[in-house]
Amino acid sequence: MLIKERLFTPGPVPLPPQVIKALGQQIIHHRTPEFKKIFTAVIEKLHRLLKTEGNVLLFSSSGTGGMEASVLNFFRKGDRVLIINAGKFGQRWKELAQTYELKVVDYEIEWGKTYDREKVLQIVSEFPDIKGIFVQQSETSTTTYHDVNFLGEVSKNLEDCILVVDGITSVGVYEVYPEEIGIDVLVTGSQKALMLPPGLSVLYFSEKAESRLSKSNIPKYYFDIQKEAKKQKEGQTAYTPAINLIIALNESLNMMLEEGLENLARRHSIMAEATREAVKEIGLKLLSESPSNSATGVYSPAGINADDLRKQLLKTGFRVAGGQDSLKGKVFRIAHMGYFDFNDVIQVIAGLEMALYRLGFDIELGKGVKKAQEIILKNS
Repeated sequence: MLIKERLFTPGPVPLPPQVIKALGQQIIHHRTPEFKKIFTAVIEKLHRLLKTEGNVLLFSSSGTGGMEASVLNFFRKGDRVLIINAGKFGQRWKELAQTYELKVVDYEIEWGKTYDREKVLQIVSEFPDIKGIFVQQSETSTTTYHDVNFLGEVSKNLEDCILVVDGITSVGVYEVYPEEIGIDVLVTGSQKALMLPPGLSVLYFSEKAESRLSKSNIPKYYFDIQKEAKKQKEGQTAYTPAINLIIALNESLNMMLEEGLENLARRHSIMAEATREAVKEIGLKLLSESPSNSATGVYSPAGINADDLRKQLLKTGFRVAGGQDSLKGKVFRIAHMGYFDFNDVIQVIAGLEMALYRLGFDIELGKGVKKAQEIILKNS
């Protein structure tokens, strides 16, 4: 029988029809007034999304490219930095910093937990020469939310420190306004809440961060922000851009801005709460103590390997993500960011119930679906 596959992974996510249509257009040349007009419009809409008049750049890369650019351009070899290391992507910040010879203070946290404020204050008291704090606002591997507002205050109170935030699964899910929060460098990527295929990274940086650009002594070429910023102010890019992705980003930003930034965040909040409460109603345990609104991590029940459950879910029509590293086979992750609505949440919970039933889990069918419906009706 025909089974339609529905994508519930935390990147890439499903694409809206407007985006698919834009991606399928005949390509145009990037050194033309036509492309310049679209590119300029995209940058203006990104400013509106982030509520900033500051520096916003596009790179043709995955989000990791934006992360690397953040290390290369705003630091010098030997600078001491604090890494909030609470998952796979916290590890990536650490690896990038070490690759480019920064001195890392590694605040390693158990996966599924967030940082302790007193511990952060203790670290910065011990190392007052910290030049940067690196964190994920939404750690995708553990579906954990980290409060960046507090870290913004900590960074401001240090003599010469910038806050660098991986917002790859938070921009477009939360209201992320870097100037209000105190974020100095913010990175996001196209294949998450921006509702595009992989291939674009977005990078915001503050005036405080900008003052460091000329002081960096780390070699760079493609990810040279000074060079790229100069060209992008002219409505062009330093190197060949991902043309159709940028054209499609213009469409997805239109959708996000038309929905309204408060409504965008509220929709994600309701979908996340409905998903979390539904899986708990079924009798499952959440992975994170500080759950993110972008995706929900769930422990598989005793006696059922999470990857076997994922395979059964796929047979039911739903592709969800598994656990990474030590969580492999233990957890699964359900995304609800970007092009999802309340009906998608109800569908995936129904699919999860059927998959668990087929694997012999003692479940009352419809119990989780009912809870999700109640949450949605109460809040929407």
